[in-house]
Formats: sequence, structure tokens, C-alpha cells
Amino acid sequence: LFDVSHMGQFFLKGPESLDLIQKVSSNNASKLVVGQAQYSCFPNKNGGIVDDFLTYKISEEEYMLVVNASNIEKDLKWINEANTYDCTITDKSDGMALLALQGPKASEVLSKLTDIKVDQIPYYYFAIGEVCGLKNVIVSATGYTGSGGFELYLDNKDAVTVWNKLLEVGKEENIMPIGLGARDTLRLEMGFCLYGNDINDETSPIEAGLGWITKTKKAADFFSKEKFQQQRADGVTKKLVAFKVNDRRVPRQGYELADSDGNVIGEVTSGTMSPSLEIPIGLGYVPIESAKV
Repeated sequence: LFDVSHMGQFFLKGPESLDLIQKVSSNNASKLVVGQAQYSCFPNKNGGIVDDFLTYKISEEEYMLVVNASNIEKDLKWINEANTYDCTITDKSDGMALLALQGPKASEVLSKLTDIKVDQIPYYYFAIGEVCGLKNVIVSATGYTGSGGFELYLDNKDAVTVWNKLLEVGKEENIMPIGLGARDTLRLEMGFCLYGNDINDETSPIEAGLGWITKTKKAADFFSKEKFQQQRADGVTKKLVAFKVNDRRVPRQGYELADSDGNVIGEVTSGTMSPSLEIPIGLGYVPIESAKV
């Protein structure tokens, strides 16, 4: 069980809320059905990334965007500047808590506290219902750990109650409260990007291996769309790769990456000791010719 209440939540409401999302998002939000979530990024005007985020389709005219904590102000400014549409943006980050119940026994634990059929929520979908007798809790089958589970969006004032209840009913399954350091090793073992480390205002989603969320064929125009189309056509010069280290030294952000002849070809963006593999692992950008196994 993680407390990730530091994350930001923006609610977009109005007949043209989808148009605004399509303008700022690299992914194609028109494909979403009510109750579905989508991973995406906000491209800037130079082909870099403002932030990565999740889009939740709550109704035909209402969406929730979940953004990184350190980028709340920056993202809000970015979306507001792009908002020439009939859409109201409300920042509810300070009033909402977010608890992430992750791991293979998550549905067993959560089902003790809710009538929502949590084991029937598909990956990257969500339901809104009662948890611990509290109404309008958003329960989504998402999480940045790679181990499955759920994220619970609820009112700040109810967070401690739900946190304690989860720990109480999860005792049989050996539930544990876990810190953010564990999230970092989990996402890194999955090769998931962390904003500020592996992606930033200077990195292209194509370079970062996020071509799958960069829908240059969607009809809607979005920031840097032409630049990404060009990168697809011409190829990029560098690429984010995953690597392992054959001794006990843990790679840290900023460490040099060299080829077998000792030439420096890039640098580490993320690194850790992998608890699952018991070896040091990392991510970093290297020239495309050095990106093969």
C-alpha cells in the first residue's frame, strides 16, 4: 500500500473538453470510452515533454488528468494557455488523496471494503462507487509498479480512515505500507520512465521509447505533431535503453555510459539495485547505433 497523494488531479468539464485534451495530449483520447484510462504525455512546442500523465474519461463531457506532483503548476499553466475551448479546468490536487494498493493480492484485499466488483475491472479501466461506506471513490486498475492492483482517488479527509482499513483487512495477505523508494525500483524493473530522470523538456517521446503513446496519425492537431512525424520518417539519433551491470556497483543518474572501447556514448538517467534480479540495472540514452543488445 502506497500513499501517492502528492500526485495532481485536474478535472476538465465542458462540451469541448475532449478537443482541449486532443490539443495537448500525444495520445488519442477520442478512442476512450467512459470508465477507461489512458497513459500519455504533454509534448511541448520543441518536441520535448512537459510531463507524462493519465487521462480518465468520467463522462462524455468530463475528464480527469493525473499529473506528476512536481509539475502541477507547470502543467496547469500549460493546459490553461492551450484552453481556447468551451471547457472548465479545476485543479483538485490539494483536496484529493490517492492510495495505491498494488500487488497480486490487491483485489482480495480491496473487495472486503467495497461492493465494486474490483476483480472485473480490466487493466486501465476504472469504476466509481463506495469504499468503506464512502461514496464517489474512483477505483482504477492502474499503477506505475508493474505488479497490478488499484489506485483509489478519494477526499483528503477520508484518506486516513481508508488507509487504516486497508491495513487492517489486509493483515491475512501480509499487506505492508511501502515508501516511494520501492516505487522507484518497481517502475525501473518494468522499464517505465520517470519524469525528471528519463524524460524531460528536452527528450522526445520517440527517443524515450514512447512512440506507442505518440499518435501522429490522429486527426487532431497537437503540439510538435509535425516534428514527431519527421522523427518517425527520418529516425532519431539517440534512444533510451535498459542495461544491467555485471558487478555490484549501482549506476546513478548522471554516470557516464561507455562502449566496449571505453568511449563515452551517453549517460545514466535512472539506476538501482534490482530486488527481483539481485543485480544493478539502469536506463540511459545512447546513440542509435549503440542501442542494440
